Amino acid sequence: MSTPFPPTRSPAPATVGLTMVLGCYLLWGMFPLYFRLLAAAGSLEIIGHRILWTLATCLVTVALLRHWGRLRAALAMPRLAGSLVVSGVIITLNWLIYVYGVNSGRTADAALGYFINPLVTVALAALFLGERLRRLQLVALALAGVGVLVLVVAQGTLPWVSLGLAGTFGLYGLAKKRSGAHVDALTGLTVESLAVAPLAAAYLGCLAAQGRTVFQGAQASPSIGALLLIAGPVTAVPLLLFAAGARRVTLTTIGMVQYLGPILQFLLAWLVFHEEISGARWAAMALVWAAVAVFVIDLVAQIRSRDRFLAHVVQGRLRTLRARPIAAAPGRADRGDPRGEMEAPGVMRRPVPRHGPPGRGHAADQ
Repeated sequence: MSTPFPPTRSPAPATVGLTMVLGCYLLWGMFPLYFRLLAAAGSLEIIGHRILWTLATCLVTVALLRHWGRLRAALAMPRLAGSLVVSGVIITLNWLIYVYGVNSGRTADAALGYFINPLVTVALAALFLGERLRRLQLVALALAGVGVLVLVVAQGTLPWVSLGLAGTFGLYGLAKKRSGAHVDALTGLTVESLAVAPLAAAYLGCLAAQGRTVFQGAQASPSIGALLLIAGPVTAVPLLLFAAGARRVTLTTIGMVQYLGPILQFLLAWLVFHEEISGARWAAMALVWAAVAVFVIDLVAQIRSRDRFLAHVVQGRLRTLRARPIAAAPGRADRGDPRGEMEAPGVMRRPVPRHGPPGRGHAADQ
């Protein structure tokens, strides 16, 4: 009898992972819209609230998931806890530079920083971890370097917002590389937020004592106050989506999807915030985009080469197993049975007919 409703098929893990990763970078790409609404609060006040409310969000999530044991274990390991304190300070600097860049009309520079961030990460890996750079990676780094040089010549100053964002996020990735194998994303973010929370609380306390917060005085804004209160979920949700989705998709997917964030940020700077994009900046962006294209091509080529190598190894192993003779299991032949038949356990054997006269055994049975 057929059921009236066919069973629903759950989505493939890769599809779920891609949805999570896309959602993460989509939210990161839309961050400038959120921080522009908070411009009246000032960059330091925004970061102070972001730290405290991120910590509150993480602690609530830890309580709901009952992950207190993981948190205690991370805090009980001095080396791991120290690494997370360092990464917490670095990501706080990254947030501060980003918020300042967006609220000072430099969203395009912030986007440029995240475009070159993967290249900076590769350079840091070569510098601190001893990883060798491939030829296409060197080409990509050279193109990005020329792009930055064009901006320096055209503007007369270093694009420090771009370089600051790329450098701090690259160092954050390096710190997470050392601690990521020992701690999950939620626990790591909780300890990082806990490390810098005293500084945030002290700054907001001083600001409140002087009556200069967005919640005080004639300029007090309940709407901005409400937006600051959701800074925790706004920060934590994309990070948790990325941590959950990255385990379900390939590195190639992440390598290409990660540019969705800076693309959206650049489009917001150009089409929504109407920031001035000079000819020199367009030229620099073109060079950086060319570097990104070379970087992605190299990434895809390396992963395909690795997959072909693994497939070759697996096929060779299978051929070896098929060619190897299978040793006969000990059966009746080892006990002197001339028929050499092996009996499976629990299977009754068909009796062999006897051809001699009744009462006389077969010659082979005597």
